Amino acid sequence: MFAALLVAIALPGLAIAQTSLSGEFRPRAEYRHGFKTLMGDDDEAAFQISQRSRLNLDHKSDKFKAGISVQEVRLWGETPQLGAAASRIMLHQAWAEWMFANGFSIKAGRQELNYDDARILGNVEWAQQARAHDVALLKYEKDFKLHLGLAFNQTADLLTSTRYALPGSYKSMQFLWYNRKIHKLGLSVLFLNNGMEKLYQENGVDKYKTVFSQTAGARLTYNEKKLTIQGNFYYTGGKDVTERKLSAMNYLAAADYRLNNRLTGTLGFEHLSGTSMKEKAADPTGYVNKSFNPFYGTNHKFNGLMDFFYVGNHLNSVGLNDMYFGLSGREGNTTLSLTAHMFSAAADVVKSGSGSQLMPASLGTELDFTLQHKINDQASLQAGYSHLFGTATLQNLRGGNYENTTNWAWLMLTYKPVFLKN
Repeated sequence: MFAALLVAIALPGLAIAQTSLSGEFRPRAEYRHGFKTLMGDDDEAAFQISQRSRLNLDHKSDKFKAGISVQEVRLWGETPQLGAAASRIMLHQAWAEWMFANGFSIKAGRQELNYDDARILGNVEWAQQARAHDVALLKYEKDFKLHLGLAFNQTADLLTSTRYALPGSYKSMQFLWYNRKIHKLGLSVLFLNNGMEKLYQENGVDKYKTVFSQTAGARLTYNEKKLTIQGNFYYTGGKDVTERKLSAMNYLAAADYRLNNRLTGTLGFEHLSGTSMKEKAADPTGYVNKSFNPFYGTNHKFNGLMDFFYVGNHLNSVGLNDMYFGLSGREGNTTLSLTAHMFSAAADVVKSGSGSQLMPASLGTELDFTLQHKINDQASLQAGYSHLFGTATLQNLRGGNYENTTNWAWLMLTYKPVFLKN
């Protein structure tokens, strides 16, 4: 396949268009002593090196654009040095876009979705595999931007029915996104209709249905020379995949202030609503699900880098309040930053085995230190160290022992060469 891409680049007909072949090599070493979970008394630290390798082909002509991205994600040592092994090469993106009228286009195929601050729809760039969707976009981009996204998923080529058997993924999804900038103000509005398939039995026969939830909200930004302010609000209604009524919300307010040419300070607060464990125990069949789900966002960039919250975890739970502040400094091509997060539950936490005894809301404090050095236009070096000071309440929710040391360190090299470009 790689050879076919190179041949395509060499075709004489492509000289009248813009075509490039680029790559990405991203090895990352990680020391994990509590990453995503508290350490148990008998647990030992983990260490691993993962790598993402990509080949990207991009093409643009008067009326069309196209992109193909092939990648392999692996852990160093997971395949033998000798002997056959299963291929880990996968198609990350493959899309085409037709600009059919002034400001209008249709983009269809496997592609990343990355909107606003990536809270609801993001490409999860931190994850080596990243996130892509099979979706069609109708786009208008001129004085303002308006995107309509449509997706319908299947796991098998069926002749009857539309059974969808991929757990955790939507069967049907539609979204509408509006964005406009007016001088120093920016406004985005998002509506997401998310359909999950539920299997159930009727007269002893397996059946299925699609259950929908609706998330709607807006994002405001204000950019001054030294000050940037941002605010989000989202509300989710409808039903979850168990057909339980949903009523959940998320809001965020944050500000960045440039102290001088080198230093920038950050202050922010985010709330993700949760379901009270006390209410849930009192009415296990009739309670309302108040736990907000950020769905397909880049959740690693929010709520601490150690991924204790909303990165494959903490869903349908007690929610989260996250007060954070940070300071970043830049000198030449090097940037250092330190961010502190103070976490607390957004709903009642009941002590395990107590019946109804409530626990303190505090879940702990996390310190995230990161370093980034730009080597040149194609390469950068990043490193980080994080430390979490957990609480008994966090242990009650997640297990492990909060008194054990909880830390994580990583080192990553990113190199994005451009092999060919016309």
